[in-house]
Amino acid sequence: MKTIRTTPPRTVDVATVFPELAPLARTATRLHPRPGTPTPYDSSVGGPLLWPADEPWPHCDAPHEGGGSLLDVVRLEQRARVRRAMTPDDPRAGDYTPEESAAVQQAEQRFDWDHDESELPVPLLPVAQLYARDVPLLRPPGRSEADLLQVLWCPFDHPPDQWMPRTALFWRTAADVSELLTAPPEPHVVESEEYVTVPCVLAPEQVTEYPSLPDLSKELQEQVKDWSRWQAAGARVDSAFAAHPESYYGSDLSVAPGWKFGGYSRWGYIDPSPRPCPACGTEMDPLLTIASTEGDSSQHSWIPYEDEPAATSDQSHVRDLVRRPTAIQIADLHAEQLYSCPRDPDHPHMELMQ
Repeated sequence: MKTIRTTPPRTVDVATVFPELAPLARTATRLHPRPGTPTPYDSSVGGPLLWPADEPWPHCDAPHEGGGSLLDVVRLEQRARVRRAMTPDDPRAGDYTPEESAAVQQAEQRFDWDHDESELPVPLLPVAQLYARDVPLLRPPGRSEADLLQVLWCPFDHPPDQWMPRTALFWRTAADVSELLTAPPEPHVVESEEYVTVPCVLAPEQVTEYPSLPDLSKELQEQVKDWSRWQAAGARVDSAFAAHPESYYGSDLSVAPGWKFGGYSRWGYIDPSPRPCPACGTEMDPLLTIASTEGDSSQHSWIPYEDEPAATSDQSHVRDLVRRPTAIQIADLHAEQLYSCPRDPDHPHMELMQ
């Protein structure tokens, strides 16, 4: 049965209050990842990829400082975390099973920490796989036959230029893949457990977004900050926002939080800046948001109806599974935003921390 997540409607039609916003509306696809057992034939986060058996698996050839966590152990810990949240009434659900305890010991005994692997190419880890049947806006320009996007990353930082994983994008036509690579190579060690995604099924949902405040013109920013404009339009906005109605616009009406495809960028960590394609100079568009969380306390209105019981649970580990279903974390709970060239999907993409 297909998983469904339903975002509540916005309490205010912001395009009615500010008609100037109407032509700026964009469709974004919220992915709503939740722990599960996806197959290569599913859209997923952290799941197995529909990878051709005769195509080399990508590796990162950059220098690596070494790592801090065994991949096998990280996955066992993630499994226990999910199990505990799924069965909150069982106080021992998060404990390792005897089989898992044995697997942890075997993994630790099998790996030689004194053996330096930092100079070896690192196999990339799957991050996301999206089919066009689930994300209608997925098809890239000039590649109408491509109906599958695969995103992988190297689970290491690459200082001094990048303090988040490096990503690789692959567009392909699913029907062209006949024989699958069933056992892709994996790194023994990752820099952080927070760079390993819990395998998640998706519940894609299309929503309407508007530009975040920094992306608006100065004139429109001033209008959004004008409380009298909201009142004149009869908008039902809590008077607590009277001093800063732009905060309400930013938290509830503009950009959806969490993992998503397309839409607008949610700025905060950095300010908006030109994003020219390094190959042709065309301004790049938001492609995929890899989010540390599905929202924070200021974004409660974006919680899907189906997640309300868990999101308001009195047990923190149950709430945490809704807030951080993939278990990944970019820096201090930021997001890694991928941008692509709207003219040619084969041009290099861009990564920004936000």
